Amino acid sequence: MTTTSARLETPVRNSARDLTGSLRALRKVGLGVAGIVGFLLTWQLLPGTGLVNPEYFPTATQTLTALGAQVGDLEFWRNVGRTMTAWAIGLALAAILAAVLGTVIGLVPFLRRATHTVVEFLRPIPSVALIPLAVLLYGYQLQAALIIIVFASFWQVFIQVLYGVADVDAVARDTAKSYGLSNRSQIVNLVFPTALPYLMTGLRLAAAVALILAITAEMFIGNPGIGRAIVFAQSAGDWPLVYALVVVTGVLGLIINLVFRVIERRSLSWHQSVRGEEVL
Repeated sequence: MTTTSARLETPVRNSARDLTGSLRALRKVGLGVAGIVGFLLTWQLLPGTGLVNPEYFPTATQTLTALGAQVGDLEFWRNVGRTMTAWAIGLALAAILAAVLGTVIGLVPFLRRATHTVVEFLRPIPSVALIPLAVLLYGYQLQAALIIIVFASFWQVFIQVLYGVADVDAVARDTAKSYGLSNRSQIVNLVFPTALPYLMTGLRLAAAVALILAITAEMFIGNPGIGRAIVFAQSAGDWPLVYALVVVTGVLGLIINLVFRVIERRSLSWHQSVRGEEVL
């Protein structure tokens, strides 16, 4: 009798858990939509309050109208593609260099001590300060933009990888050595699983930084893309278009963040941090 009751209660618990999860997700979506609606209403009413100059601060409807016109323009999509191309190349180069160097330096205590001062000196340098150097080296080309994108994104991943490698349990490392595991086997089975959560965090941060620097490079160096389109619209006094393109950059950043969060969750589905969130 007890066994039969337990079998009947199990589907009930699962259904209740599924219903709770669905209600939580629905509530989260509803709050997000309410926040967006409130933001748009505030934006729409703000120019009429006199707090800002309506000549330079168009309403939400004017901006969205300009954005709708851009969606049907082929050149707009070309600019989006150019920006995302620079973003992807710069992020890939930075991630590969940072992962390799961070792992090598993190595994060798001598290298970590020897490079500490150099890292602490180079890391705070603003990437935009390298724009004159990038233009001198490559002119107004994609390579100039890649210099500042890679420089800014590199540190986000590199520092996280260093922390991840340093977080490897000393007892586990000594045990692996005592069992005669090769260096390759230790990296694959011990170092990589420990450093992976740090690496994914660094990649997510670097992805956002790379987009910021890609648009910044287009604005100041003049590479084709959304950044240069914003400068051209500002020079022409087309303020609704300026804000429409700014909205596009925000949407791209949001999409990138969501995509990397999904990748992070899937890659770390075994990790306690992700499993803990799922339980909650």
